[in-house]
Amino acid sequence: MAGEWLAYGEISLAAIGLAPFALHRLSCGQWSKQQIECPEEMSGMDMTILLPVWNESLIIETKLSNLAKQDFKAKLLLIDSASTDDTLQKARTWLEDFPNAFESSNIIAMPERLGKTTAVMTALDALEGDDGIIVMTDADATMMPGAMSRINQWFSNPQIGAVGGTPQRLGELGNEKSHRDIYTLLRVGESSYDSTPFLEGSVIAWRAGAVSSSDLYAKANADDAQISTAVRLGGLRSIQDPELTFTDQMPLTSKGQRRQKVRRAQGLIRLLSRKRKFWFSRRQGRFSKILRRNAWMHILSPLAITVGAALALLRNITFSSNSNLMYSLSVIEFYCLASWLLTRANKSFWGIKTAGTILCGIENLFVAIMTTGRGKSLHMWDQHVDVRETLSKK
Repeated sequence: MAGEWLAYGEISLAAIGLAPFALHRLSCGQWSKQQIECPEEMSGMDMTILLPVWNESLIIETKLSNLAKQDFKAKLLLIDSASTDDTLQKARTWLEDFPNAFESSNIIAMPERLGKTTAVMTALDALEGDDGIIVMTDADATMMPGAMSRINQWFSNPQIGAVGGTPQRLGELGNEKSHRDIYTLLRVGESSYDSTPFLEGSVIAWRAGAVSSSDLYAKANADDAQISTAVRLGGLRSIQDPELTFTDQMPLTSKGQRRQKVRRAQGLIRLLSRKRKFWFSRRQGRFSKILRRNAWMHILSPLAITVGAALALLRNITFSSNSNLMYSLSVIEFYCLASWLLTRANKSFWGIKTAGTILCGIENLFVAIMTTGRGKSLHMWDQHVDVRETLSKK
């Protein structure tokens, strides 16, 4: 009898943990069939490129060159978080060598490193009162040709407050493509239905004035998601454009990729927790449903699945599989365990790939929750040096 109660508890927790992924995946698949169309006309608004950097000596010149090749001439605001290498020297020299690359250029050198979100807040204060569009991009991201013009076109729609790009990542390991495809489907689906709360800082643009520094929480990462959520809560739409692409390099090791995902997960979890009063807000309409489901997936699901896994372990240690229920559960558990371990080891294949990707994602979310619970913030992180070295050789 005790074994059956453990089994029922395990099944209930698994249902609670996995249901939102299936539900939201199905919903977003339907929503994405009616994608919002990018306007053909330009908005006529000026654009400012916001480029936060820290120790980007290996790639800063390549990044500036990529931005200068865009078909829309914009202003440049580079904000440096107290780099300890020659990032600033190289940037200044490049701008002197190519004085017509941007409409104008300005550099803010912070006296100490306080994290990217604080750097973005400082830049927003410097841009306060400006009109037009702010385009934030990471130093290790390469924007597609024509990206700036496409961004400008989006803002001719007065409902659009923020637009984000879609990644085409280099150096994918094992389950990364599956993870990216699922993530993109969800973000595009949310955008079609209403708005997505999660855009990527590699390429994100918003209307100047739609976000202020007070909307951001300095001691947390995911500044990009903080921006997109603030835009939507301010009454405008925040969308991911599947045709606005950028490329960036993934960390070269599984450990590096997991570290990156855990850091990102912590930022999203903390954002959702801070916005919990909007989970059931009638005023936010459809967006409250999107927030609620993401909170379920990012916070409740990892906890439910972890406790369910503990019950499964206890049941298998304590009780033998002497019934159809017990035997069936053991088979499912073995499938889940194999899917998780093989995907984690970058050896997934058809039949286990989706399950393994979800379980690895839940693992990263649980680690992020535990890290947060211990009071450790990941908003200031060690740079992925292997990424910079690889990009500098291309």
